[in-house]
Amino acid sequence: MSPFLVMDILEKAKSLEAKGKNVVHLEVGEPDFPTPACIVNRAIRAMETGKTKYTHSLGIPELRQAISSYYVDKYGVEINPERILITSGSSPGMLLILSCLLESDGEVILSNPHYACYPNFIRFLGGKPIFFPVYEEERYEYHPERIKSLLTRHTKAVLINSPANPTGACIDTHTMKEIADLGCCIVSDEIYHELRYQGKDHTILEFTENAFVLNGFSKRYSMTGWRLGWVVAPQKYVRRLQKMHQNFFICANNFVQHAGVAAIREAEGHVKEMVAIYDERRRFLIDALLKIGFHLSYTPTGAYYIIVNARDIDTDSYRLSLDILEKAYVALTPGIDFGTRAEGYLRFSYANSLQNIKEGLARLATYLGQRNKLVS
Repeated sequence: MSPFLVMDILEKAKSLEAKGKNVVHLEVGEPDFPTPACIVNRAIRAMETGKTKYTHSLGIPELRQAISSYYVDKYGVEINPERILITSGSSPGMLLILSCLLESDGEVILSNPHYACYPNFIRFLGGKPIFFPVYEEERYEYHPERIKSLLTRHTKAVLINSPANPTGACIDTHTMKEIADLGCCIVSDEIYHELRYQGKDHTILEFTENAFVLNGFSKRYSMTGWRLGWVVAPQKYVRRLQKMHQNFFICANNFVQHAGVAAIREAEGHVKEMVAIYDERRRFLIDALLKIGFHLSYTPTGAYYIIVNARDIDTDSYRLSLDILEKAYVALTPGIDFGTRAEGYLRFSYANSLQNIKEGLARLATYLGQRNKLVS
């Protein structure tokens, strides 16, 4: 299993901070906003009223119904709450889904670049990741014909992610429908839904029922440490998921589930405010990157990431990230974390204040200027 390099960078940055260095964090995908007070207060009330015991292994009915209503309100899709499993974050959900689908010869088709942990999940369960390329000059768009060409009798699922980590790209409605029409099982990671700056989010469930959806509370409600997510599964897989969840995790945290109800029902105004601030940061970062000499042939429209080509500086993105961290005290994620097609790239996260982003870009401009002087 390969390491999650963004965590390596974060840990090295923390070591520098322990020595008194001031590090600007543009590496980790964690909202810098506090969790909205309505969510925190609901969790406190839940603890005070005894919501500290085991729950139903699928999750508390109130939260599953709230999520079901969310799908009707946001996407116009009716989801039976019995198809929803509440998990301790979306990562356990991914583990359970792939455990349902994979055997030793199973293949999962996914993009390159991709979220760093996807291939490790697949390989850990004895499966084989099969990659199709997405290109910066094509705005990291998915091409269904490339996916179709990789389908075999061993294909168990196609894994899609929109808005995407690390690219910030979004799958358009037409393409999503074409992927659904391929006829195979789809696993759709929708954790960055609502963090969208142009267009509208669409769930794969608008186009097919032969799909698993992963989503959660970490990103849009600034609840990363609360560890709360959900899976929507085809009905025939629910009992399988439930049995594994009972054995491996028992249930998601009781009072955190009650906080999730408050998030869905009371925190949408907070989400809109955060998205507006993210958009301001996104626009600033794009302009600043261009000014200091990077080139972008696409505009990211979702999540809170921008990935840029730095191959003219160093083709080894991990080495470059470490050098920037040690000399400029700016933490960036090496592109190799996200697959071979992202090697030589750097991922910038704008889940940090505009003030810190400005400071980080100023330091990076100074670093690049000094490096250019050494080369010349």
